[in-house]
Amino acid sequence: MHQEALIRGGDGRALYTDCYTGETLRGGDRYDYEHIRSSESVFMAYSDRLTNAEIAEVVNCPENVAVTLRSINQSKGKMRMEDWLANATNLSNHRINVALAKNALTKADKGIEQKVKEILSR
Repeated sequence: MHQEALIRGGDGRALYTDCYTGETLRGGDRYDYEHIRSSESVFMAYSDRLTNAEIAEVVNCPENVAVTLRSINQSKGKMRMEDWLANATNLSNHRINVALAKNALTKADKGIEQKVKEILSR
């Protein structure tokens, strides 16, 4: 992910798009890699069918990992994104693009579901 961002940046600095705001983020900005669905939520959903190592694979599937501002990631903590988005203060304080955030959630959920199916079919 980082290597691709360096290529996009073209000048030795990573170039990302914040998954919740759509803002451009560059190497040196205060951003975090974000698990859109938390490890805890994936564990709770699949621990009856998957090993811890398999859950780690699911959590880290490309569709569930994105980049966002550190302030957003810290504000969200372990809260479900739907719950965090339901707070209008979060939306205004962090300039959240709700459609973009919901798209990130949909993409993460589809990627997680696909990864689980892949693992269970091994």
